[in-house]
Amino acid sequence: MTGHPRCWGIVPAAGRGLRMGGEVPKQYLLLHGRSVLDHAIAALLGHAAVRAVAVAVAPEDARWRASAHAGDPRVRWVAGGAERCHSVLNALDALTDEAAADDWVLVHDAARPCLCAEDLERLVAALADHPVGGLLGVPVKDTMKRCAADGTVTDTVERAGLWHAYTPQMFRHAALRGALRAALAAGMLVTDESAAMERAGLAPRLVEGSPDNIKLTRPEDLPLAAFLLGRLHGET
Repeated sequence: MTGHPRCWGIVPAAGRGLRMGGEVPKQYLLLHGRSVLDHAIAALLGHAAVRAVAVAVAPEDARWRASAHAGDPRVRWVAGGAERCHSVLNALDALTDEAAADDWVLVHDAARPCLCAEDLERLVAALADHPVGGLLGVPVKDTMKRCAADGTVTDTVERAGLWHAYTPQMFRHAALRGALRAALAAGMLVTDESAAMERAGLAPRLVEGSPDNIKLTRPEDLPLAAFLLGRLHGET
C-alpha cells in the first residue's frame, strides 16, 4: 500500500502503579523534566499516521491537568475504568464519532516512556495490510521457570516460540471494541488487547521491537528508563 493507514492512539492511564511504591502514580513520575505519561503520549503523536490520542485517566485524577498534553487539540480526555480493559473500551467508545470501523487503533501503555519512532513505524508498516493486527514484542532469551507460590521451581518451560508482549498493540477500531465487549460480557478481565482478539478466534501478528521499550513496574526501572530516554534523544 502507499502512505500510512488512518490510526488513533489510546493510552490507558488510570492505574495507580502500586508496585512502584510512593504516593505518585508511576505514570506521573518525572523523567528528563517530563512525566512518564507525557513521554508515552508524545511517542504516539510523533507518528504521521496518528490523528489523535485518547488518554484514559481516573475521573478524580487532578494531576492530568498539569500534563504537557492536557490542552493539545489532538488529545482527548477519557474517564478511565477499574481495569485496563475498561479504560481501553471507554476510549474506543469515545473515539466512535471520529474513527471509522476499519481505522487502526494503537494502544500504548502509559508506563512505557521509551518507545522509539523506528519501532512504531515498523509496527504500522508491518500491519497496515494485515487482516487482524498485532503488537510489538521481543522473543524470550532467558531460560523460563515455573514456580509454586512459595518460590519453589516446579518445572522449566520451553522458551522456543515465547515472546514478551509489548505495546503499542494495533487493531481495527470496531474489531477491538467488539472483542473487548465480548470478553467483559463473559467475565474475563483481559490484560492486553491481543488477548481479547485471541479469545475472539483471531491470530494477531508479533512484530519484533527493541528491548529498550521497557514498562516501568518497580522503582529500579526508573533510572534505567532515564538512561534509555537520554540515549534515545541523544542526551548521553
